[in-house]
Amino acid sequence: MKKVSILALHLGFGGIERCIASLANMLVPYYEVEIICIYKLYQEPAFSIDPHVKIHYLVQNRKPNEQEFYQALSNKKLITALKEGVKAAKTLYLKKHKMIEAIKKSDADIMIATRDIFDEWLSLYGRENVLKIGWEHNHHHQNIQYVKTIVCSCKNLDYLVLVSKDLKNFYEKEMQNMKCKCIYIPNTLEKIPDTLSRLNQKRFISIGRLTPEKGYDDLVDLAISFSKKFKDWHLDIVGDGKERKNLEEQIKKNHLESYITLHGFQKSDYIQKLLNQSSIYLMTSKTESFGIVLLEAMSHGIPCIAYHCAEGAREIIQSGYNGYLIKNRNKEAYIKKVSDLVNNEDIRKELGAHARKTIEPYRQEKVLLSWKSLLERN
Repeated sequence: MKKVSILALHLGFGGIERCIASLANMLVPYYEVEIICIYKLYQEPAFSIDPHVKIHYLVQNRKPNEQEFYQALSNKKLITALKEGVKAAKTLYLKKHKMIEAIKKSDADIMIATRDIFDEWLSLYGRENVLKIGWEHNHHHQNIQYVKTIVCSCKNLDYLVLVSKDLKNFYEKEMQNMKCKCIYIPNTLEKIPDTLSRLNQKRFISIGRLTPEKGYDDLVDLAISFSKKFKDWHLDIVGDGKERKNLEEQIKKNHLESYITLHGFQKSDYIQKLLNQSSIYLMTSKTESFGIVLLEAMSHGIPCIAYHCAEGAREIIQSGYNGYLIKNRNKEAYIKKVSDLVNNEDIRKELGAHARKTIEPYRQEKVLLSWKSLLERN
């Protein structure tokens, strides 16, 4: 049985971490799977991981302290900032030293790097007979420096896995003269419900990290109009993050406490139950590399609305077929499409039926075949 090592920064809350857990669970019946992880942020991984997957934490009793360092600087606590700076330098040294050491000593047949810095270290220090794979989840957003970083870090890898066709086509052109070959493998849905939403409950839903790029402040702003137009509807927001306090204040300021519920981070069963009670999925992300939450909603037969600028949404939503894409972050156009779905249950059900069909290529058994095909190439 071949051994697969997945290189991870941590196993806390995050899209990449969720994908790592999903991939490990998917591969472990067919391979010996380990996750080599730098930081142990929590006693247990945020996402469920099969007990047959071995997890090795490299840096014990240390966590990234960037936030503490900058907070001390902004508060002009120079001694505290100095201490945090020294601590950060030691932590970064351990991060690099321990991961490089693990890569050099690994007896894995296949190694999968999940961050650009891991791509670089795997390129430089991975054993010659190891199949070296990078796994890129982030969109470049036309950031030339970021693109250069990815391309340079992958120069000695065998393959770079991209989670969208758009990214695969982009990096294929950038890396056409390199050893590293680009492969498209989408993220997968771990659970596909047998029971679909009936789309007859007056509930909107949105799921994601409460961070600036997800645009939840814009969703709350939209909800001001929704609360006047669709008074008997309700908006559920599932997720947590550094913007939560700001969103709570925005909700309170606009007297939306009874209209919007912030559920915080919730486990899969809770989310699945909530999706099954929802009728329209709302996304206001400014950027989105893949949009797994859209597929989760579509697996319940829920039509989705998103802004066109969210790159991952463009790959999943076919406007007018399984939901709507709104160009130029046009607030009035967004409200108009929400209104169309709110006022016409038949359209909701038609788009919802198409949404359910959309998930077919992302079923676990199909994505697993793509991964196994890649992993057997050496």
